[in-house]
Amino acid sequence: MSVSQQAYPGAAQQLQRNLLLPYVVYRGKWLRVDRSGIELRKVLSPNLELDLGFSASLGSNSEEIEARRGMAELGTLVEVGPRIRWTLNQTESSRLRATVGLRTVLDASAQLRDKGLVLEPQLVYERRSEGGLLWSASAGLLFGDERLADTFYGVAPRYQTAQRASYEALGGLITSRFSLYASKAMTPDLRIAGGVRSDTVDGAANQSSPLVRQNSGATFGVWLTYTLARSGVLVRE
Repeated sequence: MSVSQQAYPGAAQQLQRNLLLPYVVYRGKWLRVDRSGIELRKVLSPNLELDLGFSASLGSNSEEIEARRGMAELGTLVEVGPRIRWTLNQTESSRLRATVGLRTVLDASAQLRDKGLVLEPQLVYERRSEGGLLWSASAGLLFGDERLADTFYGVAPRYQTAQRASYEALGGLITSRFSLYASKAMTPDLRIAGGVRSDTVDGAANQSSPLVRQNSGATFGVWLTYTLARSGVLVRE
Protein backbone atom coordinates (compact mmCIF):
# COMPACT_ATOMS: atom_id res chain seq x y z
CA MET A 1 0.00 0.00 0.00
CA SER A 2 1.28 3.48 -0.91
CA VAL A 3 -0.57 6.50 0.46
CA SER A 4 -0.08 10.26 0.25
CA GLN A 5 -2.14 11.65 3.11
CA GLN A 6 -3.02 15.23 3.96
CA ALA A 7 -1.84 15.56 7.56
CA TYR A 8 -5.25 16.91 8.65
CA PRO A 9 -7.97 18.94 6.91
CA GLY A 10 -6.47 22.36 6.23
CA ALA A 11 -2.84 21.22 6.46
CA ALA A 12 -0.36 22.22 3.77
CA GLN A 13 1.80 19.10 4.20
CA GLN A 14 1.33 15.65 2.69
CA LEU A 15 2.53 12.61 4.63
CA GLN A 16 3.88 9.68 2.61
CA ARG A 17 3.24 6.16 3.83
CA ASN A 18 4.33 2.87 2.24
CA LEU A 19 2.99 -0.11 4.14
CA LEU A 20 2.92 -3.88 3.88
CA LEU A 21 -0.10 -4.98 5.90
CA PRO A 22 -1.40 -8.53 6.22
CA TYR A 23 -5.11 -8.58 6.99
CA VAL A 24 -8.09 -10.90 7.05
CA VAL A 25 -11.30 -10.48 5.05
CA TYR A 26 -14.29 -12.06 6.76
CA ARG A 27 -17.94 -11.45 5.93
CA GLY A 28 -20.30 -13.24 8.25
CA LYS A 29 -23.86 -12.63 9.34
CA TRP A 30 -22.84 -10.43 12.28
CA LEU A 31 -19.13 -9.74 11.86
CA ARG A 32 -17.27 -8.18 8.92
CA VAL A 33 -13.53 -7.60 8.68
CA ASP A 34 -11.87 -6.03 5.62
CA ARG A 35 -9.58 -3.18 4.51
CA SER A 36 -12.11 -0.64 5.88
CA GLY A 37 -11.90 -1.95 9.43
CA ILE A 38 -13.90 -4.19 11.72
CA GLU A 39 -17.64 -3.98 12.17
CA LEU A 40 -20.44 -5.79 13.94
CA ARG A 41 -23.71 -5.37 12.09
CA LYS A 42 -27.40 -6.01 12.55
CA VAL A 43 -29.87 -6.02 9.66
CA LEU A 44 -32.93 -4.15 10.93
CA SER A 45 -34.89 -4.44 7.68
CA PRO A 46 -34.12 -5.20 4.00
CA ASN A 47 -33.04 -1.57 3.52
CA LEU A 48 -31.70 -0.66 6.96
CA GLU A 49 -28.57 -1.82 8.79
CA LEU A 50 -26.98 -0.87 12.09
CA ASP A 51 -23.31 -1.60 12.63
CA LEU A 52 -20.62 -0.98 15.21
CA GLY A 53 -17.39 -0.09 13.45
CA PHE A 54 -13.72 0.11 14.38
CA SER A 55 -11.12 1.93 12.28
CA ALA A 56 -7.82 3.77 12.67
CA SER A 57 -5.74 6.50 11.02
CA LEU A 58 -1.98 6.86 11.30
CA GLY A 59 -0.59 9.80 13.22
CA SER A 60 2.30 12.11 12.41
CA ASN A 61 5.28 13.74 14.05
CA SER A 62 4.61 17.46 14.44
CA GLU A 63 8.10 18.20 13.11
CA GLU A 64 6.82 16.90 9.76
CA ILE A 65 4.17 19.63 9.72
CA GLU A 66 5.49 23.17 9.50
CA ALA A 67 2.38 24.76 11.03
CA ARG A 68 2.60 22.48 14.12
CA ARG A 69 6.34 22.55 14.84
CA GLY A 70 6.96 22.53 18.57
CA MET A 71 3.42 21.40 19.34
CA ALA A 72 2.08 18.05 20.54
CA GLU A 73 2.17 15.24 17.99
CA LEU A 74 -0.95 13.99 16.25
CA GLY A 75 -1.19 10.41 17.47
CA THR A 76 -2.70 7.32 15.90
CA LEU A 77 -6.43 7.90 16.19
CA VAL A 78 -8.82 4.98 16.64
CA GLU A 79 -12.52 5.51 15.97
CA VAL A 80 -15.26 3.34 17.49
CA GLY A 81 -19.00 3.76 17.23
CA PRO A 82 -22.36 2.94 15.65
CA ARG A 83 -23.46 3.70 12.10
CA ILE A 84 -26.86 3.54 10.41
CA ARG A 85 -26.89 2.59 6.70
CA TRP A 86 -30.08 3.10 4.71
CA THR A 87 -30.35 1.71 1.17
CA LEU A 88 -32.18 4.28 -0.95
CA ASN A 89 -32.02 2.38 -4.24
CA GLN A 90 -30.54 -0.93 -5.36
CA THR A 91 -30.23 -2.85 -8.63
CA GLU A 92 -28.25 -5.96 -9.57
CA SER A 93 -25.17 -3.84 -10.32
CA SER A 94 -25.49 -0.69 -8.20
CA ARG A 95 -26.57 0.66 -4.83
CA LEU A 96 -27.22 4.11 -3.38
CA ARG A 97 -27.03 4.45 0.39
CA ALA A 98 -27.24 7.15 3.03
CA THR A 99 -25.14 6.57 6.14
CA VAL A 100 -24.78 8.36 9.46
CA GLY A 101 -21.97 7.41 11.84
CA LEU A 102 -21.32 8.59 15.41
CA ARG A 103 -17.89 7.62 16.70
CA THR A 104 -15.69 8.10 19.74
CA VAL A 105 -12.12 9.06 18.83
CA LEU A 106 -9.31 7.60 20.96
CA ASP A 107 -5.58 8.31 20.79
CA ALA A 108 -3.82 4.94 20.60
CA SER A 109 -0.48 6.72 21.08
CA ALA A 110 -1.58 8.05 24.49
CA GLN A 111 -3.16 5.09 26.29
CA LEU A 112 -6.45 5.46 24.40
CA ARG A 113 -7.06 8.99 25.65
CA ASP A 114 -10.51 10.26 24.67
CA LYS A 115 -10.12 12.87 21.91
CA GLY A 116 -13.80 13.60 21.30
CA LEU A 117 -16.72 12.63 19.09
CA VAL A 118 -17.36 12.76 15.34
CA LEU A 119 -20.63 12.72 13.43
CA GLU A 120 -20.39 11.82 9.74
CA PRO A 121 -23.41 11.79 7.40
CA GLN A 122 -22.61 10.47 3.91
CA LEU A 123 -24.24 9.65 0.60
CA VAL A 124 -22.56 6.64 -1.06
CA TYR A 125 -23.02 5.26 -4.58
CA GLU A 126 -21.51 1.85 -5.41
CA ARG A 127 -21.43 0.10 -8.78
CA ARG A 128 -20.16 -3.18 -10.18
CA SER A 129 -19.33 -2.64 -13.87
CA GLU A 130 -18.81 -5.15 -16.64
CA GLY A 131 -15.35 -6.65 -16.62
CA GLY A 132 -15.19 -6.91 -12.82
CA LEU A 133 -14.53 -3.25 -12.04
CA LEU A 134 -15.90 -2.16 -8.67
CA TRP A 135 -16.15 1.55 -7.94
CA SER A 136 -17.82 3.90 -5.51
CA ALA A 137 -18.27 7.62 -4.97
CA SER A 138 -19.26 9.33 -1.76
CA ALA A 139 -19.94 12.83 -0.48
CA GLY A 140 -20.23 13.73 3.16
CA LEU A 141 -19.66 16.10 6.04
CA LEU A 142 -17.51 15.51 9.12
CA PHE A 143 -18.54 17.22 12.35
CA GLY A 144 -16.49 17.13 15.55
CA ASP A 145 -16.96 18.32 19.09
CA GLU A 146 -14.69 20.87 20.75
CA ARG A 147 -12.23 18.25 22.01
CA LEU A 148 -11.61 16.83 18.55
CA ALA A 149 -11.43 20.28 16.98
CA ASP A 150 -8.82 21.25 19.58
CA THR A 151 -6.72 18.22 18.60
CA PHE A 152 -6.35 19.53 15.05
CA TYR A 153 -6.80 23.30 15.31
CA GLY A 154 -6.31 24.52 18.88
CA VAL A 155 -3.18 26.49 19.80
CA ALA A 156 -2.56 26.78 23.54
CA PRO A 157 -0.81 29.97 24.74
CA ARG A 158 2.39 28.01 25.44
CA TYR A 159 2.59 27.11 21.73
CA GLN A 160 2.05 30.67 20.53
CA THR A 161 4.79 32.14 18.33
CA ALA A 162 5.25 35.24 16.20
CA GLN A 163 3.84 33.28 13.24
CA ARG A 164 1.24 31.25 15.19
CA ALA A 165 -1.30 33.02 17.35
CA SER A 166 -3.08 31.23 20.19
CA TYR A 167 -6.45 29.87 19.13
CA GLU A 168 -9.39 28.27 20.93
CA ALA A 169 -10.96 25.68 18.65
CA LEU A 170 -14.71 25.41 18.17
CA GLY A 171 -16.87 22.34 17.77
CA GLY A 172 -18.78 22.08 14.49
CA LEU A 173 -18.01 21.28 10.87
CA ILE A 174 -14.48 19.92 10.48
CA THR A 175 -14.45 19.27 6.72
CA SER A 176 -16.56 18.52 3.66
CA ARG A 177 -15.45 15.38 1.83
CA PHE A 178 -15.75 13.76 -1.58
CA SER A 179 -14.22 10.35 -2.28
CA LEU A 180 -13.72 8.04 -5.24
CA TYR A 181 -12.59 4.41 -5.01
CA ALA A 182 -12.10 1.70 -7.63
CA SER A 183 -10.75 -1.84 -7.66
CA LYS A 184 -10.33 -4.61 -10.22
CA ALA A 185 -9.33 -8.25 -9.97
CA MET A 186 -6.31 -8.97 -12.16
CA THR A 187 -6.37 -12.69 -11.33
CA PRO A 188 -8.56 -14.74 -8.96
CA ASP A 189 -6.07 -13.93 -6.17
CA LEU A 190 -4.62 -10.53 -7.15
CA ARG A 191 -6.57 -7.27 -6.98
CA ILE A 192 -5.42 -3.70 -7.66
CA ALA A 193 -7.23 -0.75 -6.12
CA GLY A 194 -6.94 2.99 -5.76
CA GLY A 195 -8.76 5.87 -4.20
CA VAL A 196 -8.75 9.62 -3.73
CA ARG A 197 -10.42 11.79 -1.11
CA SER A 198 -10.81 15.54 -1.32
CA ASP A 199 -11.24 17.60 1.86
CA THR A 200 -12.20 21.25 2.08
CA VAL A 201 -12.49 23.46 5.15
CA ASP A 202 -14.45 26.17 3.34
CA GLY A 203 -17.20 27.14 5.76
CA ALA A 204 -15.78 24.96 8.54
CA ALA A 205 -15.92 26.04 12.17
CA ASN A 206 -12.13 26.47 12.47
CA GLN A 207 -11.24 27.85 9.06
CA SER A 208 -9.62 30.84 10.79
CA SER A 209 -7.24 28.71 12.90
CA PRO A 210 -3.54 29.54 12.32
CA LEU A 211 -3.03 25.81 11.75
CA VAL A 212 -5.17 25.97 8.60
CA ARG A 213 -2.75 26.74 5.77
CA GLN A 214 -4.90 25.85 2.76
CA ASN A 215 -8.62 25.40 2.26
CA SER A 216 -8.52 22.21 0.18
CA GLY A 217 -6.37 19.13 0.06
CA ALA A 218 -6.37 15.52 -1.07
CA THR A 219 -5.43 12.09 0.18
CA PHE A 220 -4.82 9.36 -2.37
CA GLY A 221 -3.39 5.89 -2.51
CA VAL A 222 -2.93 2.71 -4.49
CA TRP A 223 -2.65 -0.79 -3.17
CA LEU A 224 -2.33 -4.40 -4.23
CA THR A 225 -3.96 -7.26 -2.38
CA TYR A 226 -3.05 -10.89 -2.80
CA THR A 227 -5.20 -13.67 -1.38
CA LEU A 228 -3.11 -16.34 0.30
CA ALA A 229 -6.04 -18.57 1.26
CA ARG A 230 -9.82 -18.45 1.14
CA SER A 231 -12.79 -20.19 2.69
CA GLY A 232 -14.66 -22.85 0.80
CA VAL A 233 -17.88 -20.87 1.34
CA LEU A 234 -17.92 -17.31 -0.05
CA VAL A 235 -20.51 -14.52 0.02
CA ARG A 236 -20.90 -11.46 -2.16
CA GLU A 237 -19.74 -8.20 -0.66
